[in-house]
Amino acid sequence: MTFELPPEQTGPAAWYGPEMSQRSDWQMPLSPSEIAEVEAATKALALREADIAAITPSEFPLPTLAPKLKARVESEVLNGRGFLLLRGLPVERWTMRESATAFFGLGTHLGSARSQNGKGHVLGHVQDLGLASNDPNVRIYQTHERQTFHTDSCDIVGLLCLRTAKSGGLSALVSSTTIFNEMRRRRPDLLKLLFQPVATDRRGEVPEGQKPYFEIPPFNWFQGYLTAIYQRQYINSAQRFPDAPRLTAAHVEALDMFDALTNDPALNMFMQFAPGDVQLVHNHTILHDRTGFEDWPQPDKRRHLLRLWLAADNARPLPPAFAQRYGSLTVGDRGGIIVRGTKLHAPLEAV
Repeated sequence: MTFELPPEQTGPAAWYGPEMSQRSDWQMPLSPSEIAEVEAATKALALREADIAAITPSEFPLPTLAPKLKARVESEVLNGRGFLLLRGLPVERWTMRESATAFFGLGTHLGSARSQNGKGHVLGHVQDLGLASNDPNVRIYQTHERQTFHTDSCDIVGLLCLRTAKSGGLSALVSSTTIFNEMRRRRPDLLKLLFQPVATDRRGEVPEGQKPYFEIPPFNWFQGYLTAIYQRQYINSAQRFPDAPRLTAAHVEALDMFDALTNDPALNMFMQFAPGDVQLVHNHTILHDRTGFEDWPQPDKRRHLLRLWLAADNARPLPPAFAQRYGSLTVGDRGGIIVRGTKLHAPLEAV
């Protein structure tokens, strides 16, 4: 039976960057009373140096902000355009423990925090550690290099900006739904290849009993949902494994077209973070990127973001192939990276 492409996708997830950049409905400025709620919950926990990784929603009460935020995340992030930008957290007056506690506490109202690496970090630090991505065991967020458009292994990725770089480091977003539509119109023959499994390198973080790469199609159509998973550098580096399926010339052409569309200014958009901004992105319909940056020489001024990977309670169903990467397919309890000996914790510095 020949494979039939899903229909063209309509709705708010199929957006174009230039038009989206002119809008402001994706911003959510926090009011003084909402900030006061966050601070009150944060201070109580930070004062007793509570284990951040163990914080629960009931320990982080947000009586007015939590219902409002959850409703907007469900309608706009999970079932809408795919992203939201909260603005105004007063990180400039917070300690690192307070910033980390506030961010993790907010996240508990949106889903379950997942491990972002083999070390079990449920709170990530996005900083230049002086590493280079040509090391196959280095993840690109640990460098100052451009990341290129990709997805992470969770339902929602959250970023809290603590400090910005001297120059560069812009956030970039593009709709994978729009990329699907454009390829469907222009080159449906190549698009069909992206519904076939490709090998993606795990970069040395291999769960027990698994191969050092996973094989999931970049595009997946399941129970009426179009879901993307993609990281081109790791697709390329998976070819270092002799048993990984080889990329054909046609597959490379399809991946190159996908990349060209992610980088097309008619499709993507950029945003400049300010300290106190929280960006929430739906991995299944959005690819995100970061431009390269030049950092400050002073260590206390250098670019620093905190990151959460969240399994959302009301997320979409995922196809069986995702179990290779997500471990479980259970909504609210899936995603992240678990290897032998992983113990979940929330470090207060990049380690």
